[in-house]
Amino acid sequence: MVTPGGEDPGTAFRSAVHAGLLDLPLPGGGRTGERFLRFVELGRADVALARLGEGHADALAILAELDATIDPGWCRELWGVWAAVPASVTATRDGGRWRLTGRRPWCSGAGLLSRALVTATAGDGVRLFVIEVDAAGVTPLADTWPAVGMTASDSRTVSFDGVTALAVGGPGSYTARPGFWHGGLGVAACWYGGAVGVADTLYDAARHRRLSPHAMAHLGAVDAVLTAARAVLFAAADEIDAKPTGDADRLAHQVRATVEAAATAVVDRVGRALGAGPLCQDAHHARRVADLTVYLRQSHAEADLAHLGELVAAVGDPGW
Repeated sequence: MVTPGGEDPGTAFRSAVHAGLLDLPLPGGGRTGERFLRFVELGRADVALARLGEGHADALAILAELDATIDPGWCRELWGVWAAVPASVTATRDGGRWRLTGRRPWCSGAGLLSRALVTATAGDGVRLFVIEVDAAGVTPLADTWPAVGMTASDSRTVSFDGVTALAVGGPGSYTARPGFWHGGLGVAACWYGGAVGVADTLYDAARHRRLSPHAMAHLGAVDAVLTAARAVLFAAADEIDAKPTGDADRLAHQVRATVEAAATAVVDRVGRALGAGPLCQDAHHARRVADLTVYLRQSHAEADLAHLGELVAAVGDPGW
């Protein structure tokens, strides 16, 4: 599995980190649009690469927001955020240290990263920790990602057996900070980029051969939904910069729902316009569709929409 540039996503990710290409502006600092644009570019090139790159950039933003002491050399290490299912890992004090125990699913970059931010349940609540991925007791488990989609992101279950960890922030600080939702918007930028990559196949076909009127109608619809999603995404970047410490919960859910719907429509319309050919004979396109389909399920679908509905119902004026 290689990117359109010829590298496998893991190698491309490592090269991007070492070259400083993922030293991105922090969200809310006045250049959030630039940050999102880089995620879009990564997603358009390769969805798995975007997943790894976004995790690395998000980890560094989290450390900065929580005022963690950052070694300057850490920016050239490969980072990720393993925060799903916090109760799957427990944290206990061992003298002046913390130790993590349990199994964490959905760990992207399990065999690629050098450090990761890991959530774990401690006696005083959910905390965030830094771990070294090659430390004793950290074991990425084989055969825990049998799926075809996002295989190149190396998203396996990782076992923790008394792993030494450094606490970052206090109980609950990971989700309580404003940047939690900013990170969710970064994921939406990756989705958008992945959708553009899928749409590129239809665009290229329209530029190089005569398509049916039905296929051209699908291209027109793809153009419309992507243009709308892009406008919403980058308007959100401006809003984050205008209100960096504001509650971005509703904003994030609005944008994620908009981009998810657009990406889903793009995958469907490109398939309907071009048929099975690209999915069966174009390896890059087929993998991009499979990867994006899996990545979009990081959304919680109707559960997220229900939460957004609750937020809307709670305000005096939805601003429509």
